[in-house]
Amino acid sequence: MPLAPESVADAAEILRDLGEAGTTVRPVGSGSRAGWGGPDDAARILTTAGLRRIIEHNPGDFTAVLEAGVPLADAQAEFASAGQWLALDPGSTGTIGGLVATADSGPARHRYGGVRDLIIGVTLVLSDGTVARSGGRVIKNVAGYDLGKLFTGSYGTLGLVAEVAVRLHPLPSGTATAVASFTDPSALAEAAAGLSRRPLEALCLDARWRAGAGQLLTRFGGVTASAQAAALGGLPGAAAAEVVEDDAELWEAQRAGQRSADGVVLKVSARPTDLARVLRLADDVGAAVVARAALGLAWLVLPAERAGEVGAVRAALAPRAVVTLDGGDRVESPWPEIDPGAAAVMQRIKARFDPARIFRPGAFVGGL
Repeated sequence: MPLAPESVADAAEILRDLGEAGTTVRPVGSGSRAGWGGPDDAARILTTAGLRRIIEHNPGDFTAVLEAGVPLADAQAEFASAGQWLALDPGSTGTIGGLVATADSGPARHRYGGVRDLIIGVTLVLSDGTVARSGGRVIKNVAGYDLGKLFTGSYGTLGLVAEVAVRLHPLPSGTATAVASFTDPSALAEAAAGLSRRPLEALCLDARWRAGAGQLLTRFGGVTASAQAAALGGLPGAAAAEVVEDDAELWEAQRAGQRSADGVVLKVSARPTDLARVLRLADDVGAAVVARAALGLAWLVLPAERAGEVGAVRAALAPRAVVTLDGGDRVESPWPEIDPGAAAVMQRIKARFDPARIFRPGAFVGGL
């Protein structure tokens, strides 16, 4: 049966006991990303299902404090009542703590940054039961070591994220998307680069590609969203262009394209100038692509029968990092090779925050 603390104090007591006994543990939120990261043999599961309080929502300061088990959808509903939102849109599933642990994000990252950019404070529980707090609850009071950034993307291998303080943004009053279609990867990449250099107030700038054809999606928000989208006009090299005003389903499909129930999803951390190369490689290995076109991030989705192509993708994109998300059990390792110097630093961090080595040992890059 999973361990289910209902407060930070409960979590501290549970983890202190596990640490003293040397019992390994895997923190879990909703379980929507539980397969990410390397395999571990954790003896116990610790769920944040009992940590579901929205502790504070300060509309005047555009900040909130939430327990780790709060579902993202519940948080967004609360914030929307004040005309605000937490600018994370990886999909409707997941908890606040799970999104911090995996650093998952969606198309809004183009405008607002990733998880680490929206955190202003965290409360952590370590393997000896220590409760550590970093940052603050309002933006002007943020001080000290920024442990929120360190724990973002740590996959639950350093400690338990128990509470998170975040900055909020105004909820756009409306949206519209300019869609440009391409059959040439270079033309799409050049158009994306051109848009990223223009003084546009776009919410999102995404690309998608499958079987030799794709689209560049530029989303605008606010009362002038439709006019801004229409003003882009035809882009150089585009085969067609249109404006989609009722664009919710379009972006839901884009977010869904970062996941696969039965295939293998590879997250590529590259440079924006690598986009054309990534799209051509996707055609070579039979993958579909979703990309943050101005940020160098891409998700390649391989069908299950092409899982053997993961090594070829890593070799072709080296030294760019390629991490397996969904379908990690179909590949030899979800993680790329790691620089020895970086590995040594990570080992010291692991030893500092999890000296008992109970949090998902072996699940992180380099066997941490």
